[in-house]
Amino acid sequence: MTSVAREQEPIITEEGADPLGPNGLTVGRAAALVGVSVKTLHHWDAISLVRPSGRTWAGYRVYSDDDVARIHRVLVYRELGFPLAEISRILDDPDTDARGHLRRQRSQLVDRISRLQNMVCAVDRMMEASKPGMRLTPEEQVEIFGADWQPVWVEEAEERWGDSAQWAQYAERAARMTPEDWKEVAATTDALNVDLATAKRAGVAPGSGEANALAERHRVLLSRYFDCTHSMQACLGRMYVSDPGYADSYEAVAPGLPGWLRDVIFANAETQGVDPESAMWE
Repeated sequence: MTSVAREQEPIITEEGADPLGPNGLTVGRAAALVGVSVKTLHHWDAISLVRPSGRTWAGYRVYSDDDVARIHRVLVYRELGFPLAEISRILDDPDTDARGHLRRQRSQLVDRISRLQNMVCAVDRMMEASKPGMRLTPEEQVEIFGADWQPVWVEEAEERWGDSAQWAQYAERAARMTPEDWKEVAATTDALNVDLATAKRAGVAPGSGEANALAERHRVLLSRYFDCTHSMQACLGRMYVSDPGYADSYEAVAPGLPGWLRDVIFANAETQGVDPESAMWE
């Protein structure tokens, strides 16, 4: 057998695959090019929606450039929601040339894009309206929590703990809180910080009755946002010292307060049977 004869033999690369046609694309290659299945092109051939222009000597379908262009037009109309029978009628309309088809498709696509953009805007508004978490404006946050408050802290906290069950609890509870509720929480927080600073300066020892009572007030305050266990509180106590943001915040209340508060939380956790050094977020 000559080399020329061998070149004309069908080339099967995998089960069900077509050989390369001499003057176009086989069904497998055409399907891969336009992003549909071979089964889809077979179906469109069967219903005379897109008929391949040629065949190989072995009988395999071969799609020309015009055939592929027709497939693309079918895909656009299908994306627009037209049934296949209607698409076939439109494409075979003798009174509409190729540019006419393209103009019609472009116009319909622009209309659909406009409708989709309007839908996206509507969904965005709905998401914003139903967004869980703090519903205060940045201005309201600063007014309630003080000039040192940074509204971005809420976003940073969500990035840090957004996947946790506790953040989900916070988001649900915060969404129900009114500005008056937040003012009450802010006042409670300020009062606790004052009492913590006073106790620190007075030399109240961690583990004492007074210190344990302050630790419980601290945990109850946290439980306004999520169900805070003694183990979780111990984890936060470690963070008050190791995290610069928390450490600076409590240091501003009273020098040395971060470490003292951690020790107070640790000692109280031990009375509840929790090892603060190995406590887990649970």
